[in-house]
Amino acid sequence: MFLLLPFDSLVVNLLGISLTVLFTLLLVFIIVPAIFGVSFGIRRLYMRTLLQIFQWATLRIERGAKEKKHPLYKPYVNGIIAKEPTSLEEEIKEIRRSGSNKALDAPEFELSDIFYFCRKGIETIMDDEVTKRFSAEELQSWNLLSRTNYNFHYISLRLTVLWGLGVLIRYCFLLPLRVALAFTGISLLVTGTTMVGYLPNGRCKEFLSRHVHLMCYRICVRALTAIITYHHRENRPRNGGICVANHTSPIDVIILASDGYYAMVGQVHGGLMGVIQRAMVKACPHVWFERSEVKDRHLVAKRLSEHAHDKNKLPILIFPEGTCINNTSVMMFKKGSFEIGATVYPVAIKYDPQFGDAFFNSSKYGMVTYLLRMMTSWAIVCSVWYLPPMTREPDEDAVQFANRVKSAIARQGGLVDLLWDGGLKREKVKDTFKEEQQKLYSKMVVGNHEDRSRS
Repeated sequence: MFLLLPFDSLVVNLLGISLTVLFTLLLVFIIVPAIFGVSFGIRRLYMRTLLQIFQWATLRIERGAKEKKHPLYKPYVNGIIAKEPTSLEEEIKEIRRSGSNKALDAPEFELSDIFYFCRKGIETIMDDEVTKRFSAEELQSWNLLSRTNYNFHYISLRLTVLWGLGVLIRYCFLLPLRVALAFTGISLLVTGTTMVGYLPNGRCKEFLSRHVHLMCYRICVRALTAIITYHHRENRPRNGGICVANHTSPIDVIILASDGYYAMVGQVHGGLMGVIQRAMVKACPHVWFERSEVKDRHLVAKRLSEHAHDKNKLPILIFPEGTCINNTSVMMFKKGSFEIGATVYPVAIKYDPQFGDAFFNSSKYGMVTYLLRMMTSWAIVCSVWYLPPMTREPDEDAVQFANRVKSAIARQGGLVDLLWDGGLKREKVKDTFKEEQQKLYSKMVVGNHEDRSRS
C-alpha cells in the first residue's frame, strides 16, 4: 500500500476542495437556475462590462490610426453600389429615352437594350447580394477577437496586452467551463429523457419530459454564455401548429428550445447525435426521418401534416431556408411546410455580432471547429421575436404564403428580404431564374407589339 507524502497529501486535499467548490458553484449558479428558469443577472452584467471595454478599444484604435495616418476599414453595410428598386421595363425605357428617338413602346429590339443587361451583370460581379450572405458579416468596431474586424492589426501596446489577456480568459477559463457545462447538459438530456421514456404515457410523463428538455437546453445555453431577450411571449407557438424561423446557426434550436417545448424534425444520424435523438424520441414525439425517407417528399409532407393537425402534439420547429444565412438577411423559404395547411407561428432571430459571430459557415468550418469558435467567443447575444400566428388565405398558394411569412420575419428582425434560394451556397443558379429574366424582356417587347396590333 502506497503512503502519501505530506506534500502529496496537501495537493490531493487542495484538489478535492477545488472540485467541491467548483461543483457547488456549478450547482448553485447554473443547474438550479436552469431548472427553475431564473437568472441572477451575472451574464448581463458581464455583457455591459464587455461593451465598455469594446468602446474603449475602438476609440483607441481610431486614435492610433489617426496618429499614424492609417486608413480605417469601414464595411459597406448596404453594399458598394446604390441600387434603386425599379423594374426591368422601367430601366430599359429610361435607357431608350436617353439614347433613342424612337417611340418608347417600339416592339422591335433595340441595340441599346443590351446596356441594361451588361450593367446588371457588372453590378452582380462587383456587389453580389447572394454569395456575401454566406460569409461572416464585418463589424463596425473591434471586439478583441482578431477574426471579426480588419482593423485589428492597428494595435497599441496596451491593446495588445488586453487582447492577450482576453485570449487567456477565453481559452483557459471560459472554454473549460463551457465544455463542462455542455457535457453536463448533454449528459442530463440523454439520461433524463431515457428515464422519462420508460414512464407510461400521460400528464406526468409530459410534465417531466417538458421540464427535462427545458432544463438541459438552458444549461446548454449557459455553456455558450448566451444572453437572450425574448419579445412578445404571448405569441409563443402552441400545440397543433408549425414554428418557422430564420436560420443563422445550429444553435438556433437551443435558443428557441430553452424558452419553449418543441417537436424537432430531422434526419436520423449516427454517433453521438444518434444517441441523443434516440433518447429524446423516447420522451417526446419528435419527427425523425430515415435517410431513404428524406427524399420522399410526399411521405415527409404526410407525416408533418399528421403531426401538425393533432392538437395534442407539440408545435413542430422548422427552418424553411434549409441552410444557414449570415444574420443579415432572410432567403427563400421552401414551400413544403406551408402546403400542409397548419397554423404557422413565425419567429425572428437576430444575433448581436459584437460579442461573437454565430453564423455557421458550413463550407468553411466543420461542426467541431464551429463549436470551438462559439465556445471561445465572449458571448452569444441575440433577440427573439414571437410574431402573431398566420394562416394561409383562401386565394393564396404555398409559395405566396411562404413569402408573406418570410417578409414578416425580415421586417421584425431588421433583416434584408431576399427572393434567392439559400441552396445557391452549394449549387449553381437554376435555369429557371435565367428564363424568368428572358421572359420578362420578351414579354415587354412582344407585349407592346400585341398592344399595338389590337389598337
